[in-house]
Amino acid sequence: MPRFHLPPESWSAAPRAVLTGEEAKHAAQVMRLRAGDSITVFDGLGRSAAATVEAVSKHQIELQLGEPKQIPLLKPEIILAQAVPKGKNMDLIVQKAVELGVAAIQPLITRRTVVQVGEDDADRKSAKWQRVALEACKQCGQDLIPRVEPAKSFQEWLPEAKGGLGIVASLYPGARPLREILGAAGMPERVTLLIGPEGDFTPEEVAAVIAAGYQAATLGPIVLRAETAAFFGISALRYAFT
Repeated sequence: MPRFHLPPESWSAAPRAVLTGEEAKHAAQVMRLRAGDSITVFDGLGRSAAATVEAVSKHQIELQLGEPKQIPLLKPEIILAQAVPKGKNMDLIVQKAVELGVAAIQPLITRRTVVQVGEDDADRKSAKWQRVALEACKQCGQDLIPRVEPAKSFQEWLPEAKGGLGIVASLYPGARPLREILGAAGMPERVTLLIGPEGDFTPEEVAAVIAAGYQAATLGPIVLRAETAAFFGISALRYAFT
């Protein structure tokens, strides 16, 4: 059944609702929905409902909502702090992170990050990646849309990155096996997973993040690409805490 994002404020008149904007345009012009068709809508905060199309116009879709369902938030809350890779790999990382149930994604610019995101570009790229997250939710049946924050420099982000369990994937000597760290963690409310760029963090960045309370984790003897490291780390977290 086709899925569409119906923002939380659009549920106030339930069981009637109106789909507008890009979602309505997609429903009317791409999916070619007609009165009587059945769809699913979700608000991005865990609420969803079956809906029946009552009327279709170019700019809006009138709906009759069924009984809403609310899924609980996944625990622990996983924050992916990801150094922005080159090319379109960040799109792929956002897509798969959504499928694996992260709560938020923080793109980072580190010393060895090839792609540089200026202040003028940060909001535009964040909006693009947020759209990728929305499309991933629609495709995989996820009712919780992760927040994709504007890109920040490593130095700007680090003072804010506190609370819960912090893990930095690292190639440097002294990093402990991820399994060992997770086994001793109990059940944290929040986990921040920090993934570096191709070539890893600089020694200074690793020292700074460890000083901030993060634990350095090795993901095994094979050197992983940035996107593979992200998928591996999130999957390990989900497995450990499910």
